[in-house]
Amino acid sequence: MTGRLATLLLAILPLAAVTAADSTLPPGVQRALNVRDVPHDTLSAYVVDLATGEPVLQWQEQVPRNPGSTIKLLTTLAALDILGPTYTWQTDVFALGDIQDGRLQGDLLIRGHGDPFLVTERVWQLLRRVRQAGIREIEGDLLIDDSYFNVAEGDPAAFDRQPLRAYNVAPNALLMNFKVVRYWFEPHHATGKVAVWLDPMLDNLRVDNRLSLAAGRCRGYQRGITITANDTLDLMTFSGNFPRGCKRYAMDRTALSHNEFVYGLFMSLWRESGGDFDGDWRNVPAPSDLEPLVSFDSLPLADVITRVNKHSNNVMARQLLYTLSAKVLGEPGTEAGGRKVVGDWLNESGLEFCELAYDNGAGLSRDVRMTARDLGTMLSFAWRQPYMPEYVSSLSLAGLDGTLTYRFEDPSLVGSAHLKTGSLDHVTAIAGYLQSRSGRRFAVVTLQNHPEIHRGPGQEVQEALLRWVYEQ
Repeated sequence: MTGRLATLLLAILPLAAVTAADSTLPPGVQRALNVRDVPHDTLSAYVVDLATGEPVLQWQEQVPRNPGSTIKLLTTLAALDILGPTYTWQTDVFALGDIQDGRLQGDLLIRGHGDPFLVTERVWQLLRRVRQAGIREIEGDLLIDDSYFNVAEGDPAAFDRQPLRAYNVAPNALLMNFKVVRYWFEPHHATGKVAVWLDPMLDNLRVDNRLSLAAGRCRGYQRGITITANDTLDLMTFSGNFPRGCKRYAMDRTALSHNEFVYGLFMSLWRESGGDFDGDWRNVPAPSDLEPLVSFDSLPLADVITRVNKHSNNVMARQLLYTLSAKVLGEPGTEAGGRKVVGDWLNESGLEFCELAYDNGAGLSRDVRMTARDLGTMLSFAWRQPYMPEYVSSLSLAGLDGTLTYRFEDPSLVGSAHLKTGSLDHVTAIAGYLQSRSGRRFAVVTLQNHPEIHRGPGQEVQEALLRWVYEQ
């Protein structure tokens, strides 16, 4: 049968009748590619019937491509299988001195073990536990032990020359609030000024506000705000013209070093809760012969991977990789160690992916590579595991939450799929699970690498393919 005849038959036959593996792209996908003048061979697609294990669509499925953030599906699956869905991280607090009448006569030491979600609210809970343990005042310094991970020095601007972007934050064993501050901007029309306030407030972070109000609607890149930082990231300068039409605007950016951020957040929350502390900070290993005053558990891993996958959080995914290294190979955790653990796990699970280039486990890389077939095979493997419900529910629900909240014009797709998205410059991808109109369930993967494909054409192709699968 010629390729042309096969295409004609596909157009005539009911979509639900297409059950055998097909090597011709569905007509709707072809149209989405053609209307944007995108070559068909820039796309890889792989669809598997989860009941039978048989592929129903294969297109360029063995071509290694950059999968973007869909590589997080591998990182989170390996973590779920190796550590288990109820695994938790501990953050330990030590009192290095006597406690008399609520006063610690010495230093307070915090040791991190890689909690990926130690956000401001949870740090507040941790410090509340310290106060409940009898400490209101601290005479000494704050000591910080982040030695559980060994993170090589890196340039946060190396990936895309955006060193202040939250997605470029490096891992750390005592990562607090992703090392990110939310800056709020609010116009004061009477004075012609723009107020800037921070969440969380950090006493060791300075702001130089040079913003002015200007006529205009609330729109434009960053609402006209330019942010620059000094070399030590402890002084942020805001300049530019903020539109009068804006009521309020928020911008998330990284600040300080990891340990300086911990120190600033600790001071802010401790004093806010009525505690007394005027010390400095030092980086010191925790004593091996001392029991912690407080051990603070993280959220369970099943909850953590939901935040990784639904919101495509890069630094959380990287924290998982370092954790795998530390737990399986021994501390300190390293990126190379994490790659080895994931590679060994793939082999032991019978998932030998010869074309895989894994890199940092988050997808924030120009070098990561995977085939659509391998990603689809991995999704099929996950579907058969006892923790499948936790894994599937960690993905964005089509049109309803996470990175898919505002996706899909076709209402039939809303709520019908759990998917992970991936997007970089010239890269777009989607992978996960879809239930069709007839009730059949499929694993679906599309990977596409092409100039400017991330600006919209890739999503059109994805939606066309998902509509085709939905009709099976």
